[in-house]
Amino acid sequence: MEITVNLIRAIREKTGAGMTSCKKALVECNGNFDEAVDWLRKKGLAAASQKASRVAIDGLIGVASNGYSSAAMVEVNTETDFVAKNQKFQSFVFDVTVHCSISDITSIDQLLNEKIGDVSIRDRTNDLISVLGENIGIRRIVRLDVKTGVVASYIHNTAAARVGKIGVLVSIESTADRPKLIEFGKKLAMHIAASNPKYLNIDSVPSVELEHEKSILLEQIRDSNRPTDVVNKMIEGRIRKFYEEVVLTEQTYVIDGKKNVAEVVNDFSEEVGVPVKVSTFEKFVVGEGIEKINTDFAAEVQSLAGGCKC
Repeated sequence: MEITVNLIRAIREKTGAGMTSCKKALVECNGNFDEAVDWLRKKGLAAASQKASRVAIDGLIGVASNGYSSAAMVEVNTETDFVAKNQKFQSFVFDVTVHCSISDITSIDQLLNEKIGDVSIRDRTNDLISVLGENIGIRRIVRLDVKTGVVASYIHNTAAARVGKIGVLVSIESTADRPKLIEFGKKLAMHIAASNPKYLNIDSVPSVELEHEKSILLEQIRDSNRPTDVVNKMIEGRIRKFYEEVVLTEQTYVIDGKKNVAEVVNDFSEEVGVPVKVSTFEKFVVGEGIEKINTDFAAEVQSLAGGCKC
């Protein structure tokens, strides 16, 4: 029997296995549909679609540079750290990140339809789900570019080359020597990984959030019976502390623990003899913001049985 694209697609729709696995099954079974389905089931490759509903909260972050002035970062999730340590999964994360770094991909849907070699990333994902037995999903991607300067990166808790649990990209605009900028940028990325700033500078803090902080502070000292000028100074001091916690340029630089980041950037600018500007940064932490649902297995079984306690 001829193995057509439609036949491969039909096998995939029935089993949830990747296109590559479906084609291999049909080849092994001489194009017989039912035998190919059984072949996939026996190989444990027919459950990718069933695994898709399970929460993938672990995984890895990948970073890849395209020269000095461009880099990409990708988060790929798994259900457990056990699979995140698998070499096939790590290679997949690396390959996908490299592809993002050299393309103009801006969305997950675009990325899944891209091909690495002859196989789409969507099919590679499904094949990996079938092989490793866990739900796997590409959660987010980001790419930074600068016209003049560098995009530096840092990976924390490295699992393999250029993949780990925390990833940071930071773009620096300058005409200074690019290897020096990369070295400085990596240290700054390490600071970002450790200090977790939310905003680049004071101007980038949303006014809504600032007013919210002020309202909380006013509520805290509302009944203190202090003079107005004292209250204003207290608010000013608290807001300064708030900036030092969430704004990159105002944070104490963790590498030396003395100056703030803005001062360190100024010092570096004087060292290299030209202006240096930190223009943006991105930080990914594996699983951040994903709610993991803790399930009582016994209660789940009981609920499926209609509450029967017999």
